[in-house]
Amino acid sequence: MTNNNVPRIAIAGGGLMGRLLAWRLSRQGLDITLFEAGDLSTPGGACWTAAGMISPLSELVHSDRKIYQLGRRSLALWLDWAAELESLSGRPVEFRSAGSLLVAHGQDRSELSQFRRELAGKLSGDISAHLQTLDAAELQQLEPALENFEHGLYLRGEGDINNRRLLPVLLSVLRQQGVSLRERTPVACDSYRVEHQEGKSQFDCVIDCRGLGARDQVEGLRGVRGEVLVVETREVALRRPVRLLHPRYQLYAVPRSDGRTVIGATEIESDDMSPISVRSTMELSTALYSLHPAFAEARIVETRVNCRPATMDNMPYIHSEPGLLRVNGLYRHGYLLAPALAEKVEKIITEQLLQVA
Repeated sequence: MTNNNVPRIAIAGGGLMGRLLAWRLSRQGLDITLFEAGDLSTPGGACWTAAGMISPLSELVHSDRKIYQLGRRSLALWLDWAAELESLSGRPVEFRSAGSLLVAHGQDRSELSQFRRELAGKLSGDISAHLQTLDAAELQQLEPALENFEHGLYLRGEGDINNRRLLPVLLSVLRQQGVSLRERTPVACDSYRVEHQEGKSQFDCVIDCRGLGARDQVEGLRGVRGEVLVVETREVALRRPVRLLHPRYQLYAVPRSDGRTVIGATEIESDDMSPISVRSTMELSTALYSLHPAFAEARIVETRVNCRPATMDNMPYIHSEPGLLRVNGLYRHGYLLAPALAEKVEKIITEQLLQVA
Protein backbone atom coordinates (compact mmCIF):
# COMPACT_ATOMS: atom_id res chain seq x y z
CA MET A 1 0.00 0.00 0.00
CA THR A 2 1.03 3.63 -0.37
CA ASN A 3 1.94 5.81 2.62
CA ASN A 4 -1.49 7.39 2.46
CA ASN A 5 -3.77 6.00 5.16
CA VAL A 6 -6.68 6.07 2.72
CA PRO A 7 -6.36 3.37 0.00
CA ARG A 8 -6.18 4.83 -3.51
CA ILE A 9 -8.19 3.06 -6.22
CA ALA A 10 -7.96 3.75 -9.96
CA ILE A 11 -10.91 2.84 -12.15
CA ALA A 12 -10.31 2.81 -15.90
CA GLY A 13 -13.45 3.26 -17.98
CA GLY A 14 -16.21 5.77 -17.25
CA GLY A 15 -19.13 3.75 -18.57
CA LEU A 16 -21.87 2.16 -16.49
CA MET A 17 -19.62 -0.30 -14.65
CA GLY A 18 -16.94 2.28 -13.94
CA ARG A 19 -19.44 4.78 -12.57
CA LEU A 20 -21.22 2.24 -10.40
CA LEU A 21 -17.92 1.02 -8.96
CA ALA A 22 -16.66 4.57 -8.35
CA TRP A 23 -19.89 5.37 -6.53
CA ARG A 24 -20.02 2.22 -4.41
CA LEU A 25 -16.32 2.28 -3.45
CA SER A 26 -16.32 6.01 -2.68
CA ARG A 27 -19.10 5.31 -0.18
CA GLN A 28 -16.53 3.30 1.78
CA GLY A 29 -14.30 6.35 2.13
CA LEU A 30 -11.75 5.16 -0.43
CA ASP A 31 -9.81 7.63 -2.59
CA ILE A 32 -11.17 7.00 -6.09
CA THR A 33 -9.83 8.25 -9.41
CA LEU A 34 -11.96 7.53 -12.49
CA PHE A 35 -10.20 7.63 -15.86
CA GLU A 36 -12.17 7.93 -19.11
CA ALA A 37 -10.67 8.05 -22.59
CA GLY A 38 -13.50 10.21 -23.92
CA ASP A 39 -15.97 12.67 -22.43
CA LEU A 40 -17.82 11.72 -19.27
CA SER A 41 -20.81 13.86 -20.25
CA THR A 42 -21.53 11.67 -23.29
CA PRO A 43 -19.88 8.26 -22.87
CA GLY A 44 -18.77 6.59 -26.09
CA GLY A 45 -19.56 3.04 -24.96
CA ALA A 46 -22.63 0.86 -25.30
CA CYS A 47 -24.00 2.15 -21.97
CA TRP A 48 -25.05 5.40 -23.69
CA THR A 49 -26.58 3.62 -26.68
CA ALA A 50 -28.50 0.89 -24.84
CA ALA A 51 -32.21 0.74 -24.08
CA GLY A 52 -31.58 -0.01 -20.39
CA MET A 53 -33.63 -3.20 -20.14
CA ILE A 54 -33.25 -5.33 -17.00
CA SER A 55 -34.92 -8.53 -18.16
CA PRO A 56 -33.55 -11.75 -16.65
CA LEU A 57 -36.50 -13.90 -17.77
CA SER A 58 -36.45 -12.63 -21.35
CA GLU A 59 -32.71 -13.28 -21.61
CA LEU A 60 -32.78 -16.69 -19.89
CA VAL A 61 -34.15 -18.45 -22.98
CA HIS A 62 -31.02 -17.53 -24.95
CA SER A 63 -28.46 -17.33 -22.14
CA ASP A 64 -26.74 -19.32 -19.42
CA ARG A 65 -28.65 -19.67 -16.16
CA LYS A 66 -25.89 -17.69 -14.44
CA ILE A 67 -27.01 -14.62 -16.42
CA TYR A 68 -30.49 -15.10 -15.02
CA GLN A 69 -29.23 -15.43 -11.45
CA LEU A 70 -27.05 -12.35 -11.72
CA GLY A 71 -29.94 -10.49 -13.34
CA ARG A 72 -32.29 -11.31 -10.50
CA ARG A 73 -29.74 -9.95 -8.05
CA SER A 74 -29.31 -6.82 -10.15
CA LEU A 75 -33.05 -6.18 -10.14
CA ALA A 76 -33.06 -6.18 -6.35
CA LEU A 77 -30.02 -3.89 -6.25
CA TRP A 78 -31.47 -1.47 -8.84
CA LEU A 79 -34.57 -1.04 -6.69
CA ASP A 80 -32.45 0.23 -3.78
CA TRP A 81 -29.69 1.94 -5.75
CA ALA A 82 -32.06 3.92 -7.96
CA ALA A 83 -33.87 5.26 -4.89
CA GLU A 84 -30.55 6.15 -3.24
CA LEU A 85 -29.22 7.92 -6.34
CA GLU A 86 -32.43 9.93 -6.68
CA SER A 87 -32.22 10.91 -3.01
CA LEU A 88 -28.57 11.99 -3.33
CA SER A 89 -29.02 13.93 -6.58
CA GLY A 90 -32.59 15.16 -6.33
CA ARG A 91 -33.08 13.98 -9.92
CA PRO A 92 -35.02 11.01 -11.35
CA VAL A 93 -33.29 8.01 -12.95
CA GLU A 94 -36.61 6.52 -14.11
CA PHE A 95 -36.21 2.96 -12.89
CA ARG A 96 -39.36 0.94 -13.57
CA SER A 97 -40.24 -2.62 -12.56
CA ALA A 98 -43.61 -2.98 -14.28
CA GLY A 99 -42.66 -6.25 -16.00
CA SER A 100 -42.39 -6.73 -19.73
CA LEU A 101 -44.64 -8.09 -22.46
CA LEU A 102 -43.99 -10.51 -25.29
CA VAL A 103 -46.39 -10.48 -28.24
CA ALA A 104 -46.57 -12.10 -31.65
CA HIS A 105 -48.84 -11.80 -34.67
CA GLY A 106 -51.35 -14.58 -35.31
CA GLN A 107 -49.17 -16.39 -37.85
CA ASP A 108 -46.27 -16.31 -35.40
CA ARG A 109 -48.19 -17.44 -32.31
CA SER A 110 -46.02 -20.56 -32.12
CA GLU A 111 -43.13 -18.28 -31.15
CA LEU A 112 -44.91 -17.51 -27.86
CA SER A 113 -45.51 -21.20 -27.18
CA GLN A 114 -41.88 -21.99 -27.96
CA PHE A 115 -40.68 -19.25 -25.62
CA ARG A 116 -42.88 -20.57 -22.83
CA ARG A 117 -41.59 -24.14 -23.30
CA GLU A 118 -37.97 -23.03 -23.33
CA LEU A 119 -38.42 -20.86 -20.26
CA ALA A 120 -40.06 -23.74 -18.38
CA GLY A 121 -37.15 -25.96 -19.35
CA LYS A 122 -34.57 -23.46 -18.14
CA LEU A 123 -36.38 -22.89 -14.83
CA SER A 124 -37.02 -26.64 -14.38
CA GLY A 125 -40.50 -26.35 -12.93
CA ASP A 126 -43.68 -24.33 -12.55
CA ILE A 127 -43.28 -20.91 -14.17
CA SER A 128 -46.65 -19.44 -13.18
CA ALA A 129 -44.99 -17.25 -10.57
CA HIS A 130 -42.87 -15.67 -13.29
CA LEU A 131 -45.03 -15.70 -16.40
CA GLN A 132 -48.68 -15.16 -17.23
CA THR A 133 -50.31 -16.15 -20.51
CA LEU A 134 -52.64 -13.38 -21.69
CA ASP A 135 -55.68 -13.38 -23.91
CA ALA A 136 -56.72 -10.26 -25.85
CA ALA A 137 -58.71 -8.73 -22.97
CA GLU A 138 -55.96 -9.32 -20.41
CA LEU A 139 -53.35 -7.98 -22.80
CA GLN A 140 -55.32 -4.80 -23.42
CA GLN A 141 -55.85 -4.28 -19.71
CA LEU A 142 -52.09 -4.32 -19.16
CA GLU A 143 -51.15 -2.48 -22.36
CA PRO A 144 -54.13 -0.69 -23.98
CA ALA A 145 -52.08 0.33 -27.03
CA LEU A 146 -51.65 -3.30 -28.14
CA GLU A 147 -55.18 -3.66 -29.44
CA ASN A 148 -54.19 -5.65 -32.55
CA PHE A 149 -52.84 -8.68 -30.69
CA GLU A 150 -54.84 -11.67 -29.49
CA HIS A 151 -52.23 -13.29 -27.25
CA GLY A 152 -49.22 -12.34 -25.18
CA LEU A 153 -46.94 -13.30 -22.33
CA TYR A 154 -46.43 -11.12 -19.27
CA LEU A 155 -43.06 -11.50 -17.52
CA ARG A 156 -43.54 -10.30 -13.97
CA GLY A 157 -41.02 -8.13 -12.21
CA GLU A 158 -38.76 -7.34 -15.15
CA GLY A 159 -37.53 -3.78 -15.28
CA ASP A 160 -35.81 -1.04 -17.23
CA ILE A 161 -33.98 2.17 -16.46
CA ASN A 162 -33.50 5.33 -18.49
CA ASN A 163 -29.76 5.29 -19.21
CA ARG A 164 -29.81 8.90 -20.46
CA ARG A 165 -31.08 9.95 -17.02
CA LEU A 166 -29.05 7.49 -14.93
CA LEU A 167 -25.55 8.16 -16.28
CA PRO A 168 -25.62 11.96 -15.71
CA VAL A 169 -27.05 11.38 -12.23
CA LEU A 170 -24.21 8.98 -11.42
CA LEU A 171 -21.70 11.56 -12.66
CA SER A 172 -23.27 14.22 -10.47
CA VAL A 173 -23.12 11.95 -7.42
CA LEU A 174 -19.46 11.11 -8.11
CA ARG A 175 -18.62 14.82 -8.09
CA GLN A 176 -20.62 15.24 -4.91
CA GLN A 177 -18.67 12.42 -3.23
CA GLY A 178 -15.29 13.81 -4.20
CA VAL A 179 -14.26 11.26 -6.82
CA SER A 180 -11.36 12.53 -8.95
CA LEU A 181 -12.55 12.58 -12.57
CA ARG A 182 -9.97 12.36 -15.36
CA GLU A 183 -11.77 12.49 -18.70
CA ARG A 184 -10.09 12.52 -22.12
CA THR A 185 -7.31 10.48 -20.50
CA PRO A 186 -6.70 7.09 -22.16
CA VAL A 187 -4.77 4.72 -19.91
CA ALA A 188 -3.01 1.37 -19.93
CA CYS A 189 -3.63 -0.74 -16.83
CA ASP A 190 -1.21 -2.85 -14.83
CA SER A 191 -0.91 -4.06 -11.25
CA TYR A 192 -0.85 -1.08 -8.90
CA ARG A 193 -0.44 1.51 -11.67
CA VAL A 194 -1.93 3.15 -14.73
CA GLU A 195 0.03 4.70 -17.56
CA HIS A 196 -1.25 7.81 -19.31
CA GLN A 197 0.07 10.67 -21.41
CA GLU A 198 1.47 12.42 -18.35
CA GLY A 199 3.38 9.35 -17.15
CA LYS A 200 2.58 6.69 -14.55
CA SER A 201 0.43 6.89 -11.44
CA GLN A 202 0.60 4.44 -8.53
CA PHE A 203 -2.46 3.09 -6.75
CA ASP A 204 -3.28 0.48 -4.16
CA CYS A 205 -5.48 -1.25 -6.73
CA VAL A 206 -6.44 -0.72 -10.38
CA ILE A 207 -9.84 -1.76 -11.74
CA ASP A 208 -9.97 -2.11 -15.52
CA CYS A 209 -13.50 -1.89 -16.93
CA ARG A 210 -12.73 -0.26 -20.29
CA GLY A 211 -14.87 -2.59 -22.40
CA LEU A 212 -13.39 -2.92 -25.88
CA GLY A 213 -10.61 -0.58 -24.82
CA ALA A 214 -9.12 -3.58 -22.97
CA ARG A 215 -9.20 -5.88 -26.00
CA ASP A 216 -5.43 -6.46 -25.85
CA GLN A 217 -5.64 -7.55 -22.20
CA VAL A 218 -8.74 -9.79 -22.32
CA GLU A 219 -8.28 -12.81 -24.55
CA GLY A 220 -11.07 -13.39 -27.04
CA LEU A 221 -12.85 -10.10 -26.38
CA ARG A 222 -14.83 -9.03 -29.43
CA GLY A 223 -17.33 -6.37 -30.46
CA VAL A 224 -20.95 -7.19 -31.28
CA ARG A 225 -22.67 -4.41 -33.19
CA GLY A 226 -26.09 -3.18 -32.13
CA GLU A 227 -28.33 -0.63 -33.87
CA VAL A 228 -31.10 1.41 -32.28
CA LEU A 229 -33.75 3.87 -33.41
CA VAL A 230 -35.36 6.44 -31.14
CA VAL A 231 -38.81 7.51 -32.31
CA GLU A 232 -41.15 10.16 -30.99
CA THR A 233 -44.94 10.13 -31.06
CA ARG A 234 -47.84 11.03 -28.79
CA GLU A 235 -50.13 8.59 -30.58
CA VAL A 236 -48.81 5.44 -28.88
CA ALA A 237 -48.27 5.27 -25.12
CA LEU A 238 -46.70 2.01 -23.97
CA ARG A 239 -46.42 1.41 -20.23
CA ARG A 240 -43.52 -1.04 -20.18
CA PRO A 241 -40.99 -2.71 -22.52
CA VAL A 242 -42.59 -4.80 -25.26
CA ARG A 243 -40.89 -7.48 -27.35
CA LEU A 244 -42.31 -8.60 -30.68
CA LEU A 245 -41.42 -12.22 -31.43
CA HIS A 246 -40.83 -13.08 -35.06
CA PRO A 247 -39.12 -16.07 -36.74
CA ARG A 248 -36.41 -13.83 -38.22
CA TYR A 249 -35.98 -11.00 -35.70
CA GLN A 250 -37.17 -9.90 -32.28
CA LEU A 251 -38.01 -6.23 -31.92
CA TYR A 252 -38.00 -4.52 -28.55
CA ALA A 253 -39.72 -1.23 -27.80
CA VAL A 254 -38.88 0.59 -24.56
CA PRO A 255 -41.03 3.66 -23.79
CA ARG A 256 -39.63 6.77 -22.15
CA SER A 257 -41.48 9.41 -20.15
CA ASP A 258 -40.95 12.11 -22.80
CA GLY A 259 -43.04 10.45 -25.54
CA ARG A 260 -40.04 8.75 -27.08
CA THR A 261 -39.56 5.03 -27.61
CA VAL A 262 -36.24 3.23 -27.98
CA ILE A 263 -36.40 0.56 -30.70
CA GLY A 264 -33.87 -2.17 -31.35
CA ALA A 265 -33.32 -5.74 -32.46
CA THR A 266 -30.12 -6.00 -34.45
CA GLU A 267 -27.14 -8.04 -33.29
CA ILE A 268 -24.32 -8.28 -35.80
CA GLU A 269 -20.99 -10.08 -35.34
CA SER A 270 -18.93 -7.06 -36.26
CA ASP A 271 -17.07 -4.23 -34.57
CA ASP A 272 -18.10 -1.82 -37.35
CA MET A 273 -19.11 1.54 -35.88
CA SER A 274 -20.40 3.12 -39.09
CA PRO A 275 -23.95 4.60 -39.15
CA ILE A 276 -27.03 2.39 -39.20
CA SER A 277 -27.79 0.72 -42.53
CA VAL A 278 -30.83 1.32 -44.72
CA ARG A 279 -31.71 -2.37 -44.38
CA SER A 280 -31.70 -2.26 -40.59
CA THR A 281 -33.71 0.96 -40.58
CA MET A 282 -36.34 -0.57 -42.88
CA GLU A 283 -36.61 -3.79 -40.88
CA LEU A 284 -36.90 -2.00 -37.55
CA SER A 285 -39.43 0.48 -38.94
CA THR A 286 -41.53 -2.27 -40.54
CA ALA A 287 -41.58 -4.30 -37.33
CA LEU A 288 -42.46 -1.20 -35.33
CA TYR A 289 -45.33 -0.36 -37.68
CA SER A 290 -46.67 -3.90 -37.23
CA LEU A 291 -46.62 -3.39 -33.45
CA HIS A 292 -48.97 -0.41 -33.81
CA PRO A 293 -49.98 1.36 -37.07
CA ALA A 294 -49.74 4.80 -35.44
CA PHE A 295 -45.97 4.35 -35.28
CA ALA A 296 -46.00 5.01 -39.04
CA GLU A 297 -46.22 8.73 -38.29
CA ALA A 298 -43.64 8.67 -35.51
CA ARG A 299 -40.55 10.77 -36.11
CA ILE A 300 -37.12 9.16 -36.02
CA VAL A 301 -35.29 11.59 -33.75
CA GLU A 302 -32.07 9.61 -33.25
CA THR A 303 -30.18 6.59 -34.54
CA ARG A 304 -27.59 4.89 -32.36
CA VAL A 305 -24.86 2.41 -33.20
CA ASN A 306 -22.37 0.82 -30.85
CA CYS A 307 -20.45 -2.37 -30.20
CA ARG A 308 -20.98 -4.43 -27.08
CA PRO A 309 -17.88 -6.03 -25.53
CA ALA A 310 -18.37 -9.80 -25.51
CA THR A 311 -16.23 -12.80 -24.60
CA MET A 312 -16.15 -15.94 -26.73
CA ASP A 313 -18.90 -17.59 -24.64
CA ASN A 314 -20.82 -14.33 -24.08
CA MET A 315 -20.31 -14.62 -20.32
CA PRO A 316 -19.04 -11.78 -18.12
CA TYR A 317 -15.35 -11.79 -17.28
CA ILE A 318 -13.83 -11.02 -13.87
CA HIS A 319 -10.10 -11.54 -13.34
CA SER A 320 -8.33 -10.66 -10.10
CA GLU A 321 -4.65 -10.55 -9.21
CA PRO A 322 -2.72 -8.50 -6.64
CA GLY A 323 -3.17 -4.83 -7.42
CA LEU A 324 -5.33 -5.37 -10.51
CA LEU A 325 -8.88 -6.43 -11.26
CA ARG A 326 -10.50 -6.63 -14.68
CA VAL A 327 -14.26 -6.78 -15.29
CA ASN A 328 -15.52 -6.98 -18.86
CA GLY A 329 -17.65 -8.83 -21.40
CA LEU A 330 -21.11 -7.69 -20.32
CA TYR A 331 -22.25 -8.18 -23.95
CA ARG A 332 -25.89 -7.12 -24.38
CA HIS A 333 -26.54 -7.54 -20.65
CA GLY A 334 -24.96 -4.34 -19.36
CA TYR A 335 -27.83 -2.99 -17.29
CA LEU A 336 -28.94 -6.52 -16.40
CA LEU A 337 -25.57 -7.53 -14.93
CA ALA A 338 -23.72 -4.38 -13.86
CA PRO A 339 -25.05 -4.01 -10.27
CA ALA A 340 -24.53 -7.68 -9.40
CA LEU A 341 -21.02 -7.64 -10.86
CA ALA A 342 -20.22 -4.34 -9.13
CA GLU A 343 -21.26 -5.94 -5.85
CA LYS A 344 -18.89 -8.86 -6.50
CA VAL A 345 -16.02 -6.54 -7.42
CA GLU A 346 -16.62 -4.42 -4.32
CA LYS A 347 -16.25 -7.52 -2.14
CA ILE A 348 -13.05 -8.59 -3.91
CA ILE A 349 -11.51 -5.13 -3.51
CA THR A 350 -12.47 -4.98 0.18
CA GLU A 351 -10.88 -8.40 0.79
CA GLN A 352 -7.70 -7.41 -1.07
CA LEU A 353 -7.32 -4.21 0.96
CA LEU A 354 -7.91 -6.05 4.24
CA GLN A 355 -5.19 -8.58 3.39
CA VAL A 356 -2.55 -5.88 2.93
CA ALA A 357 -3.72 -3.57 5.71
